[in-house]
Amino acid sequence: MNEYAGRDPATGRRLVVEVEDGVIAHVRTSAEPAEDLPWIAPGLVDLQVNGFGGHDVNGPDVVPDDVVALAGALARAGTTTFVPTVVTASEADLERSLRAVAEARRRDPATRHAIPFVHLEGPHISPEDGPRGAHPLEHVRPPDVEEFRRWQAAADGLVGVVTISPHHAGSVEYTEALVAADVVVAVGHTHASPEQIRAVVDAGATLSTHLGNGAHAVLPRHPNYIWAQLAEDRLTAGFIADGHHLPADTLTVMLRAKGLDRSFLVSDSVALAGLPAGAYETPVGGRVELSEDGRLSVAGTPYLAGAARSLADGVAEVCRLAGLPLADALRLATTNPRRLVPGRGRLAPGASADLVLFDLSPGDHSLTLRQVVARGMVA
Repeated sequence: MNEYAGRDPATGRRLVVEVEDGVIAHVRTSAEPAEDLPWIAPGLVDLQVNGFGGHDVNGPDVVPDDVVALAGALARAGTTTFVPTVVTASEADLERSLRAVAEARRRDPATRHAIPFVHLEGPHISPEDGPRGAHPLEHVRPPDVEEFRRWQAAADGLVGVVTISPHHAGSVEYTEALVAADVVVAVGHTHASPEQIRAVVDAGATLSTHLGNGAHAVLPRHPNYIWAQLAEDRLTAGFIADGHHLPADTLTVMLRAKGLDRSFLVSDSVALAGLPAGAYETPVGGRVELSEDGRLSVAGTPYLAGAARSLADGVAEVCRLAGLPLADALRLATTNPRRLVPGRGRLAPGASADLVLFDLSPGDHSLTLRQVVARGMVA
């Protein structure tokens, strides 16, 4: 049995987690001093990861080894559970990525533990500039239940979330079919009307994908698709808190409007996340620049080319930008996303022994990781 001691982010008291056979056996508080200990929390749960550390789950060259390497890189960055997110592409490329994820899980126990399911972000999104983001226009297409079934066949049934724009004809029927198959439907990359959004929510959609991004630069004051999703209590919203995708005021107001119970953080990171600052050439977006502060931009422009920071950065940034206490910030990256991944994101007997021990001072832009434990093993 191994023991890990740290400070409880909610109380500041000493917390001791006992681990046996990859599972948390006991959690106890202690009256001993805790000031010199790191904070201790469950391993972070990221529901939207395109890539990290030079590894990607998208593109024509994805192989299972890439997925295994991605899982390892994320674990070392504090994310012990993640959802590979495959973006808009040809059906052949989507199925190649799905097969690579499925095969990686079959080959490697650590990857199987880290990946509970796959997120398809598209291809049934808005074709309009702005809402479409960096997704290729030529591969945007209406929802098709038969295509979804082909995805599931390629993925061994691993498709767990699909992001759509409800403006497409047939979105309600598509949502009903996926919900009946125990797949979560998310609204995102959309220019849909409030009425169209409510229609898919009535049909069973429950998430908003990185709310506030994948949107037009200029919107009507009201109504618009951001207000509609913020107001809809049946939608739980993901937010990118990297300091670049949502300004501090916007992030703060959106979290207050949606409420912490119906919010969670995602990194939405791409393959360049975690790499040194510099200029890079990418298959999507072409020439891009990664700054020291983790901003990824189309070279020579102010436009974002994706997210390039970890979820550990997001936890620190939401404390700094929105003024959240550490315990609440961690809740957005552990407890709340755990609703889609039971058994993760909590420190309790019987839960998977996924832990992060870290330091954080007021104003820090990232958690300083001391130790990461996944399945009871140090990453």
